[in-house]
Amino acid sequence: MSKSPREIVDAGFPARLLQGYAEFKTGRLPQERNRFQEMAENGQRPEIMIIACCDSRVSPEVIFDARPGELFVVRNVANLVPPYAPDGELHGTSAALEFAVQALKVKHIVVMGHGRCGGVHAYVRRTRNPGEEDALSPGDFIGRWMTLITPAAESLPAQDGESDHDYAERLAITSIRNSIENLLTFPCVDILHGRGQLQIHGAMFDVQTGELRIL
Repeated sequence: MSKSPREIVDAGFPARLLQGYAEFKTGRLPQERNRFQEMAENGQRPEIMIIACCDSRVSPEVIFDARPGELFVVRNVANLVPPYAPDGELHGTSAALEFAVQALKVKHIVVMGHGRCGGVHAYVRRTRNPGEEDALSPGDFIGRWMTLITPAAESLPAQDGESDHDYAERLAITSIRNSIENLLTFPCVDILHGRGQLQIHGAMFDVQTGELRIL
């Protein structure tokens, strides 16, 4: 007997997600029913864009206890913002930024980094310990993506006797500031920021303690 498309999907779909959806459908969905209906009819109107790391421990919606439609979230490795580069190539983060600013007209952009970031720590190991096993080398994309952190690293000399871990934690903060500088290379961001219509913020989340530091 042939299976229906739904049965085929369900057979391999992660059970944890099915369980979570069932709880959402019976719990939060009824509470947010009117909100979902309003957004379905009128579209989304988030006032805040968050650029965060794709690390599974750092979910902006959870950290900020956000309701559906409140946050426009973009996540990538190490929460990096590339500089403005209209070169005809594919730029996912830049496209999301352009959409958030020009179409959604967000009022705030938050670049949120976090402690113990795997991408930042791998970059530090690569640059400070050449020849060792390189976590950034196996694929075609991650190593090149992490070169975006180079300007931040070049502006942050290591301290005498500083461990790789401590340096990486400092670099993560400097990288947030570098990403904010890159944000301002986008004309749509720079113009609105100059007019006071768009505010830009930096934040650092500590995975171990759960504390949020506003930069």
